[in-house]
Amino acid sequence: MSNTEKKESHAEKVKRVSRGLRGTLQESLKDEHTGSLRPDDQLLLKFHGMYQQDDRDRRDERAAKKLERLYSFMIRLRIPGGMIGPVHWEALHNVAGENSTGTIKITTRQTVQLHGILKSKVKPTIKAFDSVFLDSIAACGDVNRNVTCTSNPAASPLHKEVFGYAGEISRSLLPKTRAYYEIWLDETQIAEKEEPEDPLYKQVYLPRKFKIGIAIPPYNDVDIFTNDIGLIAIIDNNTLIGFNVAIGGGLGTTHGNPDTYPRRGTVIGFVPKKDILKVVYEIVTVQRDFGNREDRKLSRLKYTVDRLGVEFYKHEVEKRSGISFEPEKEYKFSTRTDDFGWKQDTAGNWHYTVFVENGRVCDENGYNLKTALLEVSKTRRATFRFTCNQNLILSDIFPKDKDLIESILVKFGVHRKTNETSPIRKNSMACVALNTCSLALAEGQRYLPSLIDKIENLLGKHGLDSEPITIRMTGCPNGCARPYISEIGLVGTAYGRYNLHLGADFEGYRLNKKYKEDLDESKILNELDTLFDRFKKERKDSESFGDFTNRIGILN
Repeated sequence: MSNTEKKESHAEKVKRVSRGLRGTLQESLKDEHTGSLRPDDQLLLKFHGMYQQDDRDRRDERAAKKLERLYSFMIRLRIPGGMIGPVHWEALHNVAGENSTGTIKITTRQTVQLHGILKSKVKPTIKAFDSVFLDSIAACGDVNRNVTCTSNPAASPLHKEVFGYAGEISRSLLPKTRAYYEIWLDETQIAEKEEPEDPLYKQVYLPRKFKIGIAIPPYNDVDIFTNDIGLIAIIDNNTLIGFNVAIGGGLGTTHGNPDTYPRRGTVIGFVPKKDILKVVYEIVTVQRDFGNREDRKLSRLKYTVDRLGVEFYKHEVEKRSGISFEPEKEYKFSTRTDDFGWKQDTAGNWHYTVFVENGRVCDENGYNLKTALLEVSKTRRATFRFTCNQNLILSDIFPKDKDLIESILVKFGVHRKTNETSPIRKNSMACVALNTCSLALAEGQRYLPSLIDKIENLLGKHGLDSEPITIRMTGCPNGCARPYISEIGLVGTAYGRYNLHLGADFEGYRLNKKYKEDLDESKILNELDTLFDRFKKERKDSESFGDFTNRIGILN
């Protein structure tokens, strides 16, 4: 039986009859009787970079008044490599203030998203972004999503060249349908001419979302092994010669379903840079043709690789591309942490990494980060780069302009905040979770900062204040903040309760393991208190917390 003859999930049927992702989105948008879209259109909306959500904090209140849920929309931009200019940032600031909650959320995939956009404001928001050449095409949905890349130009003299591949890959894997332009930007559809089939995505696109990252060793800030395709830049004699290619990374699981699991990407060989676009394209086509279209929980590339076998997948890509993988080249990662503060690149330009807790750019509790960044953008003296750790780099600053940017950072307390934040907080991440994510079982970004307050006290108690331990929290097992590859991972199971995962290494080569299940805050803190005590007393020289917990045997 061929793949197309097998039983399809409902999502596959919706894609197949969507007329190039159009569905009835235009009709749904015109319906003023509800703040929601039709169910099938909600699925198609993701391909346009948006999710329908509602305020879960107000569900009971509105139900008691017999009102429909307070629906709104999240829009995520497609920004390959995570860089925008100061004009773009100013536009983003203004759009966030006019049409959304006002908070700009930096995501774990090096882009930004806005929440709380009412249905009537969606098209104006998209049009405002388009006016500064920003879009949300393919930022969500069963397509290749935002391509990430090592963020700081000071990481390598060849950063610009490597960064360029993020844009090239993104463009080569974009859907060809004009639906986005017709629905959101009022482009006229040529009715008498049928749109040709997309040569890559065809009618049904990919079985599931697809993620690609590019890393420049020794920096692994993109968590390269968590991507469907991970490209590791190989530099020899100050020349980029190509990439080691890893496939099959992915972190999402489902509680209670043993068939689902996080998986570390497998390096399958080296490809010269002249061939990398072709190889990436064909890795995607193999997943398109062989991925599971019956069960979406088992449809990511990691499951396809494990079902078919790594060697089969590798050989299929070689057959389609006409390119043979060479043996893996030597490389080494030493850190996933962003380089906070000022860093100078080999060309003499400066880059300042700002700590942004859980990626939330806002003015809150007397700390006016959003206003500060607007003032920076108005100088037109810095670009804005997002990191996969949810931080922001004020980048490409000429030496003559450094003092100007520094004065703004000092004026608004950004310099002090970044300098004084503890190592564990700087190595923390959380997903959005409640109150808007429909999948969340527990809190994420609203809770982790207060939990870290208590964990910082424990570290101080044991004299471990300076330990840069990675800690990540998600409100559900989907793993958006990558908790399964952090030294301390907290995965929500119910409100106020989390599974505790331990044992990933600091550099990002190794996944962690579930240590204890369904813990409340007091139990989490008790477990960490005991572990920190042992870590202080029993660690080897320079041993990281993750390596320690992995070594002592508690995870077997």
